[in-house]
Amino acid sequence: MSKKYTGSNSPLITTEPYSKYVESALDESHQLDKSGKNGIQPFLPDGTDPTPSVADATAQMLSNLGVSYAFGVAGGAMASLWGALSNSSIEVLNFRHEAGAAFAAVEAYFASDRPTVVFTTAGPGITNSLTGLFAARGEGAKVILVSACTSAQNRGRWAIQETSSYTLPSGGMFTSGALFNYAITIESAAQLPQIFRKLALALAQPGGFVAHLSIPTGVQTSLLEDVSWPQLDIPHSAIAPNKQAIAKSVELLSAGRFAIWVGFGAREAAEEIRQLAEKTGAAVMSSPRAKGIFPEDHPQYIGVTGLGGHASVFTYMQEQPPLRTLVLGTRLGEPTSFWSPAMVPPRGFVHVDIDPEVPGVAYPYAETFSVRSDIKTYLQELLKHWPETDSPSVETLPRPKHEEVPLDLDIDYPVRPEVLMAAIQKVIVEGSDAVVMAECGNSFTWSTHFLQFSQANRYRVSTGVGAMGHAVTGVLGAAQARNGKAVAIVGDGAMLMNNEISTAVKYKIPAIWIVLNDARYNMCHQGMKILGLKGADATMPVTNFAMIARGMGAEAIAVVRETDLESALEQALAAKVPFLIDVVIDPDRLAPSGGRNKSLAAQGVKSSPTKTPAKAVSFPSV
Repeated sequence: MSKKYTGSNSPLITTEPYSKYVESALDESHQLDKSGKNGIQPFLPDGTDPTPSVADATAQMLSNLGVSYAFGVAGGAMASLWGALSNSSIEVLNFRHEAGAAFAAVEAYFASDRPTVVFTTAGPGITNSLTGLFAARGEGAKVILVSACTSAQNRGRWAIQETSSYTLPSGGMFTSGALFNYAITIESAAQLPQIFRKLALALAQPGGFVAHLSIPTGVQTSLLEDVSWPQLDIPHSAIAPNKQAIAKSVELLSAGRFAIWVGFGAREAAEEIRQLAEKTGAAVMSSPRAKGIFPEDHPQYIGVTGLGGHASVFTYMQEQPPLRTLVLGTRLGEPTSFWSPAMVPPRGFVHVDIDPEVPGVAYPYAETFSVRSDIKTYLQELLKHWPETDSPSVETLPRPKHEEVPLDLDIDYPVRPEVLMAAIQKVIVEGSDAVVMAECGNSFTWSTHFLQFSQANRYRVSTGVGAMGHAVTGVLGAAQARNGKAVAIVGDGAMLMNNEISTAVKYKIPAIWIVLNDARYNMCHQGMKILGLKGADATMPVTNFAMIARGMGAEAIAVVRETDLESALEQALAAKVPFLIDVVIDPDRLAPSGGRNKSLAAQGVKSSPTKTPAKAVSFPSV
């Protein structure tokens, strides 16, 4: 199958499984001359000058690539570009901080499967956005940063917010590398056709793509004249396994009992995973990001691995160990596996991923048969070639166990986190279709461990970068892109660090924040205590988040009684405006994050029994 990129105003539509929207783009080459007599002007918004500026053309180019939303913070250096975006078909949302805008763009991508834009001004606008863009790369999102930079004639002259090789490293910031898959500074309008071609080709491919278009202030207003736009016929097919890989997979997996380890990269293959599991009787476990891809209430589901995971997984690996594990779309990094040797079966892994560098990295000593393929395509072929046998006898498998914590009418204050999670499960997870996100820290472990999902794409956490503020601000992007409720379960530390309540109020975005208020960076506090490290202070002053939210124009409620939880959650779901629930939780209830602490200890973190070193260290006089 191929797709064509058209210069018309219709958005780029992508076919499954990577996007729901690619169908057309450049049906024919268009030659723009000064008079625009060709009749088709691909990057002209209606009613504009017949000769568009670079800013106008860039905005229309992004629209034609399928972008619906742009998140950012404006500034003088990108005034022309900001104006062009605002007058295009792209919906522009002005945030309070560029990092929050970038996190929102990441989650808008995952909620809509369409590429998103982050826009920033020069200097601090760019650097503020980098954490969110780092997360975009790590999460596998498709995000384009459009930024301003200093015009050539003013570089090195101490321009306001100068952005050039005099003030920022060009390598990696304005060139392709670890942060950006593609980066370029646009110095001339003549570069745009080739940039359009590169972006279109990259966005059509599976996996993530993070780009940076840096446009000097002066170039933004330069005009496009005599520019040829390329004709693109882009082959669009999933990365498919070869016949030998499928045959070898069947041979290895049918040699004995095997388990399936599901990762976030398998989110488009939920039905095929269920079919394979039920056809073979395989036990299924998932990474934290993959919760819900395989129904967590299914009798063959044995639990979440890694951070916030379930002891039932280790019970299975010890008492009913599989011969091999089929790994689907996960890097098996520390948040997913803690690199535990207990997770390695006797004959190792069959590891499927679109990135050929992933298999074998987490467990280099384990026997690994690597398959480079799209997960859905691989499973379709595997099911097609799996030998027909009698229905397997499914063993009784260990299941995640949650000790029920009953409501105690005598408890007035504070709320136990386990009871809060039970209320969220009942009201939000089972009582609505809202997307649920969990912030890094104890919010992550409480939510991942206790909440259960039976559908894919309803739960989002960031495991690679794990930045505080990701869910707090990303919830706006998810709610906006899906035009429905999105819920962020967050800690008080993250809420104080970077929230976008004001932005949600401005655009009437139906975001819900559930704040676990314990006046601590409690993952740090509890972790230090368990590791025997003393003297560090992870506490913070008590904060009334409900009052703050109301002060910004949102609706909010404070909860200190467990019996009030369900009512508060129902109010939040019914609200037509942003809503915050400030839950004062018991800070001494230990979160299920023991695996993280064991991993830190294994990496050499040791206790400090006294506040000062046992032996003084001498430093030279200076």
